This record gives sequence, structure tokens and C-alpha cells, in this order.
Amino acid sequence: MNSRHDIIERNLGLLITLIILVVAVGGLVEIVPLFFQRSTTEPVSGLQPYAALQLAGRDIYIREGCGNCHSQMIRPFRAETERYGHYSVAGEFVYDHPFLWGSKRTGPDLARVGGRYSDDWHRVHLNNPRDLVPESNMPAYTWLARTPLDGSDMPAKMRALRRVGVPYSDEDIAAGPAAVAGKSEQDALIAYLQGLGTVLKGVR
Repeated sequence: MNSRHDIIERNLGLLITLIILVVAVGGLVEIVPLFFQRSTTEPVSGLQPYAALQLAGRDIYIREGCGNCHSQMIRPFRAETERYGHYSVAGEFVYDHPFLWGSKRTGPDLARVGGRYSDDWHRVHLNNPRDLVPESNMPAYTWLARTPLDGSDMPAKMRALRRVGVPYSDEDIAAGPAAVAGKSEQDALIAYLQGLGTVLKGVR
């Protein structure tokens, strides 16, 4: 006589349905409570929304695929915190849409890179990484310095982010295009990098 287990294993459609059901319920049990925890939904003390130039830089960071090789998540282990600083907390990233923690580290983690190097260091590194890190396999991004920013879509971006909870004021939105006027894509990317992790800088 066949057991219920045998029936499930021999019926592919039923097996797939039950697997999907178990994964869906397990996912809901793990994820839904996070939406109601203050530590994951409220910004850490001192956190400000990205300035217009930083926001433009973040878009360039995403467009160029920087997150494919660099994480923005420091795990709460001694080896991580000694190298990179305080571990990453959700409250640092409540204004990030989309979320960019990631886990890939072909290059070093960037969660606390803000203020670690000068703007000039970043310019050299983006133009030719091997001038500073001979073993780097990061490509050069020379065109960023030559490409001017287009700030015409900045108000629309900031309004969209305000709809999902980022506290941009009408004044912030109106000032967006002027804040990026005359800047290059390289300037914007560096501004974004220089802001990463500065809220918890020095906290151990």
C-alpha cells in the first residue's frame, strides 16, 4: 500500500505545488515581521536623504553595474568589522530604493568607503584603477569625467522617491537641477561614494 509520501513523490504537479506553498509560507513568516520592526523601518539617528548630486551618482553606480563586484553590507563578524568598521544596519538604508546591500566581493566592500579617501583619489581610481591598486581588475571609467549630468529629470526622481517615503521637501526637489548643473557623471559618482557609511563612521 502506497504511503502519502509516495503519492506526493510520484505526482510531479502535486510535488511542485507543495514546494511552492512551503517556500511561500516560509518566506512570508521570515519577511513580513521585518516590515513591522522599528529597527528595519526607521532611519538611524542623523541619516539624511541623498542630496541631488549623490542621488544622481547612485543612479550611475547602478547603471555601471558597480554592485556586481562590490557589496554594501558588512556582516556582524569580527573579521568584517575589524576590516570595514561597524556592521551594516537596516536603518542606514531605509531611503535606498532599490536596496543595494548585495554580497558579491570581487572588489572590497563599499559600505564605509565615505571619507576614507579624497575626491582626487577617487578620480584617479575611476580613470585607471591600476594607478593606485596594481592588482585591480576593475575597468577604467574614463568617460564619466567627460559626460555632463543632465539634471532635467532630477525633480521627477525625487518626487517618485518621496512617494515611497523619502522625506524630500518641495524646496529640495526644486533645487535638484541647480545642484547638479555643471557637474560631470564622475563628480556625481564620487559624491555618492563619499556619503556611504558616514552616519555610523567611527562607531565600533
